[in-house]
Amino acid sequence: MRFQVFAPALATLLVAGSLAARPARAQNRVANYGYGQPGTAAYEHFSFWTNFGRRSDLHYASGKDRNDLVLRYAGRARLGGQPGFRVRFPDGGLRYLALRGDSLLVSPSPTAAPKIFAWEYEGPVNGVGTACSVCVADATAAATLLRRHYVR
Repeated sequence: MRFQVFAPALATLLVAGSLAARPARAQNRVANYGYGQPGTAAYEHFSFWTNFGRRSDLHYASGKDRNDLVLRYAGRARLGGQPGFRVRFPDGGLRYLALRGDSLLVSPSPTAAPKIFAWEYEGPVNGVGTACSVCVADATAAATLLRRHYVR
């Protein structure tokens, strides 16, 4: 009878203890890349998300109003002979992506000349704005996220 009273409390303590013993790991991470000047018609933006260390959401935004599209990962591919991956747009179109250093190369075919996207900082500028707690810290971290979860 006494065990039945203490069992829920004991289970709670065991779960809390095991969680405390594990190192913290961010649930969501995002690497953002852009091409062109934000707020212009020529602007393009990709967001690559991970959740619990696994590839998750892909987003593409473009234009002055940043019209957002949800993309699908379409598997590994090569772009200009470099290892990369493909993404599928809602209309069925594909883009081929690869990394060159910390830059993201994006092309409509594996042999066409790519556009070069740069990592985009998301957060306060000169102390104004909101910090992005899930955003990777810099271009190197963004490239690492893509290599680990999308290119491999």
